[in-house]
Amino acid sequence: MAWWWRCLTLSPKPKVSQCKTLLPPIISSTPKPLISSFSTSFLPTKTPQKHKKKSKNKESPRTKLIQAEPNRLPHFELLVQRDSFFRFLTRSKDFLSKQPDHVLRLDDAGKLHRELGFPRGRKVLGSIQRHPLIFETYRHTDGKMWFGFTEFMEDLLEEEKSIMESMETERVTTVRKLLMMSAKKRIPLSKIHHCRALFGIPDDFRDRVSKYPNYFKIGVEDDGRRVLELVNWDPLLAVSALEKDFMIDEDRVKKAFKFPVKHGKDLDLDVDDVRKLNLLNTLPLVSPYSDGSGLDLWTLQAEKYRVGVLHEFLNLTLEKRASIHHIVEFKEEFSLTKHAYQMLLKQPRTFYLAGTEMNWAVFLKDAYDENGILMNKDPQVVFNEKLYKYAEMQDTESDSGIRNKK
Repeated sequence: MAWWWRCLTLSPKPKVSQCKTLLPPIISSTPKPLISSFSTSFLPTKTPQKHKKKSKNKESPRTKLIQAEPNRLPHFELLVQRDSFFRFLTRSKDFLSKQPDHVLRLDDAGKLHRELGFPRGRKVLGSIQRHPLIFETYRHTDGKMWFGFTEFMEDLLEEEKSIMESMETERVTTVRKLLMMSAKKRIPLSKIHHCRALFGIPDDFRDRVSKYPNYFKIGVEDDGRRVLELVNWDPLLAVSALEKDFMIDEDRVKKAFKFPVKHGKDLDLDVDDVRKLNLLNTLPLVSPYSDGSGLDLWTLQAEKYRVGVLHEFLNLTLEKRASIHHIVEFKEEFSLTKHAYQMLLKQPRTFYLAGTEMNWAVFLKDAYDENGILMNKDPQVVFNEKLYKYAEMQDTESDSGIRNKK
């Protein structure tokens, strides 16, 4: 009985009714959760860096190619790379041609990376030495190093000048057609001068305008810019290359563009039926020489007009291609929008976009053969290709080539 007495004396405020029998403690099979008396919502809950899923870095638009591997045409991509490789040649040729005696002090040339086309932060001498048949350096009587054209290059420049003279009539026609396509039949002279190499227009074209008073006149805008204005409209020139091709090969022109008609799957159309349905949108084509400035920007007619304008614009270029910078230059004159890139991508049958998303060029596919060779070459294009060939030669390789040319 001693243990029972001890239980009554040690228990606080015992109840006699609860102490009739001694029962073992009840232990639950599921442990109760630990309840905190304060909130922990303020504590940091970030996942440790080592446990985070690594995501791929998004490729920069400067380096990301437009075309995926299955759709890529190497010959067009190589032409864009060729332009980049010869940037110093083309820009320095243009800049030096305007300098007295075609020479420039080497110290001054090192500060003109944009004008001469060599990488910023690099020495210009390295770019000069890549083309020993075109450029040469020498020490002047003032003790400074200068660089200029070689005697061989001076002969090539005379040859190019004679080509420019012989093609003047064709270049005038090109400028007339550009003015006829423009919204107000006028284009700033600075824009034509900036894109002159694209069309083979001579550097002194602004001085030659006065020779053609029946075609052009020069006006001045409110901001002081000089603009070239169209004097007479020629209906014979207001015929696009697409319209000419339509008379020769109607089926090919019908397949050149695709403006799909939205339709439900319930119609169960085959491929031929879909093509015929899409022709309802594709035809009739909108002439690039019509006034597209009054069209609603987001209508089908407006898109067909802009596609036609860019097609005709590329047809007027020497190599049937242009870069994004050339297209943006004439954005206002041709009523283009900022969505020209997406618009061209939707027409892969006719246009091919090469290069990167930030620096791309557009080609007229039908103007090139399956090997990427331009089918109808302008004399200026033939000269440029010959110049590129000489620019890649070194002294030891070029002796026979120079001898044959002379």
